[in-house]
Amino acid sequence: MYDVIIVGAGVIGANIARELSKYNLDICILEKEEDVSCGSSKANSGIVHGGYSDEPGTLKAELCVKGNRMFEQLEKELNFGYRETGSLVIAFSDDEKEHLENLYRDGTVNGVGGLEIIDGTEVRKMEPYLSKEVKWALYCKDSGICSPYEFTIALVENALENGVELKLNHEVTAIEKLESTFKVTTNKGAFESKYIINASGVHSDRISRMIGVDDFNIIPRKGEYVIFNKDQSYLVKRVIFQVPTEKGKGILVTTTYHGNLMIGPDAQQVTHREDVSTDEDSLKAIVETARKSVSSFDMKKALTSFAGVRPTNTRKDFIVEETKVKGFLNVTGDSPGLTSSPAIAKKVLDILKNSELNLEEKKDFKSYRKPIIIKKNENFDGDVNSKEPDKHMICRCEKVTEEEIVDALERGIKIKSIDAIKRRTRAGMGMCQGAFCGPRVRALIAKTLNIKEEEVSQRGVKSSDLHNRVKRVDIMGMK
Repeated sequence: MYDVIIVGAGVIGANIARELSKYNLDICILEKEEDVSCGSSKANSGIVHGGYSDEPGTLKAELCVKGNRMFEQLEKELNFGYRETGSLVIAFSDDEKEHLENLYRDGTVNGVGGLEIIDGTEVRKMEPYLSKEVKWALYCKDSGICSPYEFTIALVENALENGVELKLNHEVTAIEKLESTFKVTTNKGAFESKYIINASGVHSDRISRMIGVDDFNIIPRKGEYVIFNKDQSYLVKRVIFQVPTEKGKGILVTTTYHGNLMIGPDAQQVTHREDVSTDEDSLKAIVETARKSVSSFDMKKALTSFAGVRPTNTRKDFIVEETKVKGFLNVTGDSPGLTSSPAIAKKVLDILKNSELNLEEKKDFKSYRKPIIIKKNENFDGDVNSKEPDKHMICRCEKVTEEEIVDALERGIKIKSIDAIKRRTRAGMGMCQGAFCGPRVRALIAKTLNIKEEEVSQRGVKSSDLHNRVKRVDIMGMK
């Protein structure tokens, strides 16, 4: 018996779990995958949006601005990787400037700080490698970047330290309303809870229908990205957007928190909710569009491609509410869901208070979570043959040590895949994409967990063959 069951361990479910762990409650997260952050929470741009692109008066507009201002403190507490960079929405004509003026007005109404419209000369002083065709830009000081999967992992680790339970590989198959509680059936048994919070992303409408609430549908929308080597990161200092379209915020050019150049995403409506494949035509279109902003990135420095599916819905706004079934909450959102997620959790807390859940604050809540990745400077003397765990490099490209990988394995979330280690330590994210460190990571996982190497899973079913596609794109003139 739990007070609250959260369905889904993405960034929204993780924020809710951590927020509720501040209270004396029995809480359980049910996640169908082998790890947290396996859906759109890991496969997105990691942008912490300013809040100027959301329609005033919507829940998106309210929660994006509130969430944005919470990241600095969360980074101090959880060490997941965040910094404020600022952003530019660029316009190539006077007609597009009208869009910037609309964004400026909406942002001002929404309470966004640090907004101004600047001309092309000022833009190129800030970003010298931007296209000379840029005539205007909307600058937002408050935008930033984070590592989205590390954020989700950090939130869940901290929630677990404060008493929350996590059950991985538990897919919800049915929900039944009892007299005063809910029975939640999974592929690995049944659980009972006073409250259910449905934070299952692209599957949230399906989970909602299990309890008889069918007042929205999810429209899965896929976006593809390309990641480049860190030596391309000199091209931009801020997040560079083009004027948005009906489908979203458009193709961006940015650096990731860890310093890789990234371009994307496009926006494709798909029928399969877990279709994270990438294709040559989409990548070609992304490259061509991104070159309008920054023309000089080198496709031969592309490391990999990936795709994520975000859960847009038929209401065209965030859904954060207790449903007609008392005790059952639907919580779903698309972009800017990552930015808004800390504020969404606060709103869920308010809903639970109004729903008469007894909320008694803990006196011993632990807010701090130490980082896994240990930052290294040029004086780091690690070596692949070192016998010292803090100097024994498993991944040469990203300078990941044995100590860091063992630390990741021994934390609260029980993991045993190479991808899970990659998300926590960056082992396998460098130039060789795991060719050197992959077997070493597998062996270390097996040794640390005392299991056979064949029990260590490799990666998801959709693997990138970007290097082959890049060669074909080069043939088509995409140098």
